[in-house]
Amino acid sequence: MADKKSKPTGPKGAKAAQPPKAELEVLSCLWQRKQATVREIREAIAGFRPMAHGSVVNLLKRLEAKGLVRHEKGPVGKAFIYSPTGRPEPIRNRLVSEMLHRIFGGNGVAMVSSMLDTKPLTGEELEQLEELIRRKGSDKKSRK
Repeated sequence: MADKKSKPTGPKGAKAAQPPKAELEVLSCLWQRKQATVREIREAIAGFRPMAHGSVVNLLKRLEAKGLVRHEKGPVGKAFIYSPTGRPEPIRNRLVSEMLHRIFGGNGVAMVSSMLDTKPLTGEELEQLEELIRRKGSDKKSRK
């Protein structure tokens, strides 16, 4: 849906600041959906963070100022369509690294154990995790 009228905002190539929780929830919604209107975002997060339309607009403006979100005019009416400007991995990695060091003292096994206690894996997720561990193990061996 991006076209010449698309408006990226924020400094190009700037390292994005860690967004506060409410901004992160809006950004996470956009990562999952790829693009959404304010109304779609509001409806998607209403179950855990009910917000007025104007509050969502404010969060999106802040995310645009940080260069994490852009918007373009929708095909019908006045609604803008918002989309993330980058991939979620850099922000996720910073959050996980911070949690690993601040809460678990750098102990990755304790962190993973706590995560699994919080949300047990399905059979499919367990298979995916086992495959990931095998790949990471073979990657480590090949670097030696």
